[in-house]
Amino acid sequence: MAHLFGTDGVRGVANRDLTPDLALALGRAAAQVLLGDGKEVFVGRDTRISSPMLQLALVAGMCSAGADVKLLGVVPTPAVALLTVQDGARIGAMVSASHNPVPDNGIKFFADTGTKIAGDIEAAIEARLTETITELPTGTGVGGVVIYEEGVERYVGHLLNSIKKGSLAGLKIVLDCAYGSAWAIAPRVFKVAGAEVITMNAEPDGSRINVDCGSTSLDGLARRVVEEGAHLGLAFDGDADRVLAVDEKGAAVDGDRIIAISALQMQADGELANDLVVGTVMANLGFKRHLAEHGIDVMQVPVGDKYVVEAMLAHGASLGGEQSGHIIFGKFGSTGDGILAGLQLASTLQKAGQPLSHLAGAYEMVPQVLINVRVRQREALEHAEALWDDVRSAEAALGEDGRVLLRPSGTEPLVRVMVEAVSKDDAERWAQTLATSVEKHLA
Repeated sequence: MAHLFGTDGVRGVANRDLTPDLALALGRAAAQVLLGDGKEVFVGRDTRISSPMLQLALVAGMCSAGADVKLLGVVPTPAVALLTVQDGARIGAMVSASHNPVPDNGIKFFADTGTKIAGDIEAAIEARLTETITELPTGTGVGGVVIYEEGVERYVGHLLNSIKKGSLAGLKIVLDCAYGSAWAIAPRVFKVAGAEVITMNAEPDGSRINVDCGSTSLDGLARRVVEEGAHLGLAFDGDADRVLAVDEKGAAVDGDRIIAISALQMQADGELANDLVVGTVMANLGFKRHLAEHGIDVMQVPVGDKYVVEAMLAHGASLGGEQSGHIIFGKFGSTGDGILAGLQLASTLQKAGQPLSHLAGAYEMVPQVLINVRVRQREALEHAEALWDDVRSAEAALGEDGRVLLRPSGTEPLVRVMVEAVSKDDAERWAQTLATSVEKHLA
């Protein structure tokens, strides 16, 4: 059996790679591995056309193994994590492909700690899929299903409790909800927090989720922010576990910059534990240098917010995240939360009394070029020796003033080529050279 779990659960084209049959088997296997003495499970989904189909199959598998499922409906992924840990449920599960295109879908599981399941648990679930199905419970041993309407209200309350009441008064904010899980909750929360809210793509339309909108496409949000004279714009992805921003001039503010702004505010407030931030190998060198100037260390881990969380817990960090917009405030959550991170950024903007362009422009990024190359088998990257020879040539040419990173995407059939260099022309030239090499050897 091929390895199913990537950096963020199981993903693939819905009804081709990720079928209802597989979802049912995953639900049963996850329940058998994780339930233990408990029975309660929380399950949420995004707005994708295929999400109800896969959610029902997943739930059927869980119930067949004895789980009692609480259905949350359309919610952000962090809502599932929050409720799982707050109620001591054995499992949380979310049906979503996050920022991926409409045809894709995915299933990600949370442990009772509210964190994504570890690699050994993923391996145990995959192993269970290949085993002969043993005798399943019958009668009262079969799990039940209830619709848990309180879940949304509890999550909304949690978000609002993360900032002072009315602390966003006077801010005009544009929200791009990507036709996904943020569509109802994000506008509601920001309005209650006092902001003047303008919404974009705030409908539960699974046929348009992430299509030229949200955190993967900021152009429309940038135009709208400038047209409306807004203080900032926030763009969520399909399941609202990540956020990117746009400043009042329409310039993009990525996850690195949001983390840097938040780190300095938390340090000033005495809330940045150990003067430490956890980032990933994608974090820009300029970001690291900027925080170092303020006495803040940056620990780098592999891409994937679950690795960020693991490092935060292991090293006592209170802030971490990814350039792509997964941002974790340890005081408030155990996984990336786009809406919460957006609230924190807006609150910091108010405290600082400075425009977002000023806060985000506090450091210069080292020119960084990222090219995504579609390949047949991303797993073949590791053994493509001729390609790695080309990488070594690029590293030698760039010397200590540059950096090369090639990695397979954990969620799509892509190899990501990233090059940093003092000169943007050098970064672009070497990134394109290596992208061509990837195409030659792997595409």
